[in-house]
This record gives sequence, C-alpha cells and structure tokens, in this order.
Amino acid sequence: QVQLVESGGGLVQAGGSLRLSCAASGRSFSSYAMGWFRQAPGKEREFVASLNWSGGTTYYADSVKGRFTIYRDNGKNTVYLQMNSLKPEDTAVYYCAAGSISTSPSRYNYWGQGTQVTVSS
Repeated sequence: QVQLVESGGGLVQAGGSLRLSCAASGRSFSSYAMGWFRQAPGKEREFVASLNWSGGTTYYADSVKGRFTIYRDNGKNTVYLQMNSLKPEDTAVYYCAAGSISTSPSRYNYWGQGTQVTVSS
C-alpha cells in the first residue's frame, strides 16, 4: 500500500513556474514507476509525465515537453514536477500516481488527492 500526498499547487501568471511535490508513504516507493496526470473542468484526466523506478527513463506529453521536468528522490520518497513557462491551458488539478510506467491512468494503482494549478493570462 502506498499513500500519496501532493503539494505545491497555486495561482501563477502565464510564463511563471511552479514545482509540484508528491510525498509517498508506505513500502517500496522506489519499486514503483510514478506519473503525473491532470484534469481540467469538463475534461478527462490526461497524462502529463512519468518516470521509472530509478528516474532514468522519462516520458512526457507533447503539450508539456520542453517545459515540464519530472524527477524523483527515492531517499525522500518524493517525486517532483517542475513546471516552467506555464500557460493558461495548463490550469487543472494535478494528480500523482504510483504503478507501472505508462501513459494510461489504468496502469497506476495508487493516486493522490490532487493539487490545483491555476495559470492566469
């Protein structure tokens, strides 16, 4: 069992930056791939980024490639999402998840409660 708690969301102007954190508790955090997803009002949950257990393999949605960076610190049981050059269309609730590395939400077994990111124009 893994419990996930996101933090770091907030209100930022377009072009600004935020860093999201996802702290995990429970066993074997370092054995899980981790992912970030987001969901805007009226839209389906969409993949943002993921990385494998070591952080050596990463994947990004085309919409965030070059602007967002996912990384992890297994010693701190934490995964991060550094978000730069934010755009209004990045506004959403951001969720972290633990499971098997994939762009599909169905491959992740554990989810956090989400953190709101709002980008003003």
